[in-house]
Amino acid sequence: MPTLPSEMKTIVNHRVAALPPAQIRAFDDEISAIPGIVKLTLGEPDFNVPDHVKQAAVRSIEENDSHYSASRGTMALRKAISKYLQQTRQVNYDPAVELIVTVGATEAITATTFALLNPGDKVIIPTPIFSLYFPSVALTGAEPVSVNTVNDNFLLTADRLEAEVKKGGAAVKAVILNYPNNPTGRCYSKEELTALVAVIKKHHLLAIVDEIYSELIYDQPFTSLASLLPDQTILIDGLSKSHAMTGYRLGYVAAPGDVINQISKMHSFMVTAANDTAQAAALEALTNGSADPVAFRSHYQKRRDKLASALQKMGFSFAVPDGAFYLFAKVPERFGSDDFAFARRLAHEAKVGVIPGSAFGAGGEGHVRLSYAAADSSIDQAIERLTAFMEKN
Repeated sequence: MPTLPSEMKTIVNHRVAALPPAQIRAFDDEISAIPGIVKLTLGEPDFNVPDHVKQAAVRSIEENDSHYSASRGTMALRKAISKYLQQTRQVNYDPAVELIVTVGATEAITATTFALLNPGDKVIIPTPIFSLYFPSVALTGAEPVSVNTVNDNFLLTADRLEAEVKKGGAAVKAVILNYPNNPTGRCYSKEELTALVAVIKKHHLLAIVDEIYSELIYDQPFTSLASLLPDQTILIDGLSKSHAMTGYRLGYVAAPGDVINQISKMHSFMVTAANDTAQAAALEALTNGSADPVAFRSHYQKRRDKLASALQKMGFSFAVPDGAFYLFAKVPERFGSDDFAFARRLAHEAKVGVIPGSAFGAGGEGHVRLSYAAADSSIDQAIERLTAFMEKN
């Protein structure tokens, strides 16, 4: 087994070395070996990719569609994305110069931050939120500024944003929004976004908006910030959640051309291009698959209602999710505030896997995230086990 000489162990990127491992995956790995555990941990849809989408991927392979794609993605797919965004966001993006197809929303986020941020910049990130944004910003030398939203029902208000911009001064360059939110499921209304837009526009900020769960919203219409402020918005989305295509790794970025030109450079340095077969599948999903997320959403809403009702009876409190497929529950006081300790107890004693809320930043402490993207049978079993654990303890 190769072993790096001790004299060379400091030959690493110090920014990377200073970052902790991804806590969501690390905790899931830690508890996955527990025999018989039922996991409500990862945001992994349990549904299969729709058959017509799979067949498009098969045709791509059979037709030897296996060469380098255009770096920004096939023109056919970019045109389909442009049409989809016009229909759903009422914003017209030129597929030739204002869109990039990426290897999932994860690459889209990283390519965006590396293309636009400089050391010393500050980026406002309302928390709790998906933890990827923090290292993506920090590795550029910019500073992620956490804004704890727990006392504002897990939403960033215009007043809080204004206060943070004034506190950070001219160094504040951007705000990152993810909604429906991972881990809380909360979503902004049009009125709430309009108030945020006034602050973003006033201070000439970039708005990096991750809308990967936009097709999975239950009780209100979805409004994109790009619909209200297209000139300052970098819109990130993909097919992973809407069409259960997590393994295809297919996302995209839409933004003004000057911004896309810079993101495109970083994208080409990182991955060259998304693969042909995933793009062929995505083209089919966007062209003929508008009904697919509607069917998935119906199932998720039923699961949300079932899990929420059960957790309320057990004594958990939470903000009812507006979308996505997570429920972010406060740990009952009798168990203390250490969410990692509580999640480990659930894993070992109840045989139910959840993610500790601290993995999602400030405001996540004392909470746990439960994913109802799991199969109905798993959710039923988890409810049964959690109920028995809570009654016993």
